[in-house]
Amino acid sequence: MSITAAALVTALTAPCQPQSGPLSANGGGAHATPLPTANTAVATRISSPPAIDGRDDDSVWSTVPPITQFREWAPKPRQEPRFPTYAKVAYDAANLYVFVRACDPEPGKVIRLLERRDTSTPSDMVWILIDSQHDRRTGYEFGVNAAGVKADQAVYNDNSEDSAWDGIWDVATSVDSAGWTAEFRIPLSQLRYAAAASNTFGLAIDRELYRYNERISWPMFDQSKPGMVSQFGTLTGLDGLAAPRPLEAVPYMVTKSGARIAGSRYETRSSATAGGDVKYRMTSNLTLAATINPDFGEVEADPAVLNLTTYESFFPEQRPFFVAGRGLLRFDVNCNVVTCSNEGLYYSRRIGRAPRLASAYGDTVPQVPTTILGAAKLQGRFSNGITLSVLDAVTQRAEGPLGKTFEPSANYTVARATADFRGGRSTIGAIATAVNRSNDQWSAPYLASGAYTAGLDFRHRFLHDTYEVSGSLDGSDVRGTSAAIAALQSNPVHYFGMPGSGLRLDPEATSLTGDAEELRFGKVAGQRFQYQTSYQRRSAGFEINDLGYLRRADQQSWNTWIGLFDLRQRKYWNNLQWNNNWTQHWTTTGLALDAAFNTNLRVTTRNNWSLLGGSTFGQLGATYDDRLAHGGPAVRNDPYVAPYLNVYGDDRRAVVPGINLTYYVGAGGRNSRLSVIPSAAFKAAGRFSATAGLQWTRTIADNQWYGNVSDGTGLHWLHAHLDQVTAAATLRANYTFTPNVSLQAYVQPFVSKGTYSNLRQLSADPRAAHYNDRYAPYTGSADASDPGGFNYKQFASNLVFRWEYMPGSTLFLVWNEGRQGMTGEEGAAGYGGDVNDLFRLHPVNTFAMKVSYWFNR
Repeated sequence: MSITAAALVTALTAPCQPQSGPLSANGGGAHATPLPTANTAVATRISSPPAIDGRDDDSVWSTVPPITQFREWAPKPRQEPRFPTYAKVAYDAANLYVFVRACDPEPGKVIRLLERRDTSTPSDMVWILIDSQHDRRTGYEFGVNAAGVKADQAVYNDNSEDSAWDGIWDVATSVDSAGWTAEFRIPLSQLRYAAAASNTFGLAIDRELYRYNERISWPMFDQSKPGMVSQFGTLTGLDGLAAPRPLEAVPYMVTKSGARIAGSRYETRSSATAGGDVKYRMTSNLTLAATINPDFGEVEADPAVLNLTTYESFFPEQRPFFVAGRGLLRFDVNCNVVTCSNEGLYYSRRIGRAPRLASAYGDTVPQVPTTILGAAKLQGRFSNGITLSVLDAVTQRAEGPLGKTFEPSANYTVARATADFRGGRSTIGAIATAVNRSNDQWSAPYLASGAYTAGLDFRHRFLHDTYEVSGSLDGSDVRGTSAAIAALQSNPVHYFGMPGSGLRLDPEATSLTGDAEELRFGKVAGQRFQYQTSYQRRSAGFEINDLGYLRRADQQSWNTWIGLFDLRQRKYWNNLQWNNNWTQHWTTTGLALDAAFNTNLRVTTRNNWSLLGGSTFGQLGATYDDRLAHGGPAVRNDPYVAPYLNVYGDDRRAVVPGINLTYYVGAGGRNSRLSVIPSAAFKAAGRFSATAGLQWTRTIADNQWYGNVSDGTGLHWLHAHLDQVTAAATLRANYTFTPNVSLQAYVQPFVSKGTYSNLRQLSADPRAAHYNDRYAPYTGSADASDPGGFNYKQFASNLVFRWEYMPGSTLFLVWNEGRQGMTGEEGAAGYGGDVNDLFRLHPVNTFAMKVSYWFNR
């Protein structure tokens, strides 16, 4: 699509013809604004701002030349769009303005659903993507759907998106006879850019035409390339931008009333607290953010889980202060294309965790999170390609009724820096973390006094950014009393002293050190074929769980992935991806732990259904499980097969069905697991949405660990046959009154119960080739005739009313309810009876109101 200067100067009458008057304020000539091209545009400076109402009838828009060279990039790359799109970009000293016309000959079919802010909706959308530092690595996304619902994200590392970032900006939409429009006002205070007489930004504009599942952009995105920000176009002409106001503050008040256990009874306590968040722009590209006495009562509760393994459960971070900007602090461990289990040197849930020593001192009351007195982040990116991020947080001492320390006060610090070279195609980075605890006589025998890690990483792309090599080197050092370090050595992450491991437990040690190494190589670009192969190793003493997350140490692995792609629309699908994965794991001394092959196929059909199906074929050869006996000797594994199928419906419909089926069978049929998770999403009246999901899982584990018993006859590693059923329901509902006013509900009842039988112990040869030779009758003194079972119940719910009464200023009304209980027998009740019993448990209710006010000066 080409437009001549004469055509632009001439005012056009059709709404879907891009209209512009003179090409610059002086009416044209030698200083006229250049016309936009396929990847370059020039912003027009305006003297008076437009009214943000979703219409382009302000006189200022008639002076701005339109961007018209939009192209479809999915599912038919490089095609002329089905309907035209054009955009105009203007600015003044303090704001960037963008007007987008999304033409549509059937405006009544434009999909526009009301939802709360930052919620992904199956709607027509427009995104403005800005790389204000023009580093082709970082940026900001400002999106709006046709109903006026806002969404925004920060972008780092070229294609990693941080949805927790919330900017303060305005947008309005309008639907008319020619389609729909979006008019943006983006304050320059929300962007990071160099102080200069003239600036150049990266810019991209993306449109989602949802009923046809089509994406249109300027410039056109190429899915075969590995990055996103590096594909932005160029926006020039930004002269004389004002220095943004340096201070943003959001003070807030919280009133709360909730139940807690005091002594042997429940009582209700009320409180009122104040706190606040502050952002101070120290320089044009360096910002200090702080939170004082934070409260996160509006955050949804973690999902229920009953963990019978040696591995710690991982829960995602949801607290806004710690979510925002977390990508700049990320340093992965044991992560590759085949497997990535959220392990890394920084896991923010360690800050403000529930006190860990309550059970050690006989208190079984559920503990609330440790109080965070304050936290601060210093983050920025400089013109020389260096990115800096430092976080520091202080937590308060938690104590029990008798004054015993349940969690000592502590200071947490993370510092991360990266430097880009070759236009962002090469990167080196470093990280350091530190935890310092104020231990006393109660906590010193259990918790480390200090824990420190450091790491270096790099990434290098070459041969036209088609190939990439990356890697990292990490070290850890944990210090404490001999009792604390001995407990650390013997915990499930390390299992020093485990029979047959060759790892000697040192009971006199007062420190534990370790290291980790990773190296990856792959083809990261290409429309048809990509791959990656990687090697990871973690020494037995590598320990990062004071401020990071690590499932286990003493492991090395080799993983290879090969992916075949078809990104063009075909007769039966919009896109297709076939993945093939091979993985092997060993201990650092060479004991084989795992050897598995996985193949899976991902398809998006022409009618917008999503299908994922595949299977894993595991333990191909002689491998051993050195965690099965929870500190006992390694036990030989048996081959298994684990097929799975996920199907999700067309999310453009009012009702969207889905189902997730997984099956596992191993040990010659002795062990199996079947999981059925149906779900459905509902939309009604353009403002109500809900999702409902059920989970039913039946697990048969013939060699489930039961316990390790030491008596007069010796040490026995006990295992039993477990028949377990887990059932849960999860319901989320949202009603959006306006784009700024919403009501959200979350409910989850959870029941998991099982019965043990056939109690036995490991034999003298747990590595025997034949399954039955690995186990022997229990010969200890305890009664093995009735090993019992369990029945665990939990109910979690919350109700959140949210009103953004001014940009950045919010009122929350929150109600949380929780119930939980556990017995030592499965019981005879069905699921309905278990749920009835669950609601007979005493509820713990919390009511809260939180009011915040944003100001910028």
